Amino acid sequence: MLSILLVCTANICRSPMAEAILKSLVAKRPDAAEWHIESAGTWAREGAPAAILSQLAVQDKGIDISNHRSKPVTRVLLHHFDLVLTMERQQKEGLILEFKQFADRIYMLSEMVGRFEDVPDPIGGEFIYYQATAKLMEGFLSGGLEKIYQLARKNDAKVVA
Repeated sequence: MLSILLVCTANICRSPMAEAILKSLVAKRPDAAEWHIESAGTWAREGAPAAILSQLAVQDKGIDISNHRSKPVTRVLLHHFDLVLTMERQQKEGLILEFKQFADRIYMLSEMVGRFEDVPDPIGGEFIYYQATAKLMEGFLSGGLEKIYQLARKNDAKVVA
């Protein structure tokens, strides 16, 4: 099974949206049952719901994240994922420093389309910023889906269930 973890800061805004968008993209694939997708946050507290404006931004795409609950990134959690995609360079660097044994699995989301740019955090901003963030992530995820597949497949044998 291919396992992908999407990571932002608090796991209430960007990563829940990215998780849901990736799940909707993967659902259209014939191998959808072989994918496991979750999200977490570098500074997340356990159990917080997705931000209301994040929920509304993906609701426009027919996606419901109202049941999402936040969780922090931990060593135990990372053990179960083939690929970890962060929203920001600092998140990538921080995870690699803290969890060196997983460094070959950690990338920025934008790297999936050959770029190296942060996904802006819309938290506290107007709804249009949430929509723009969702659109940006959808572009990175849809444009990078084959690379996501290849990187996750490469690490699939390394993951301990």
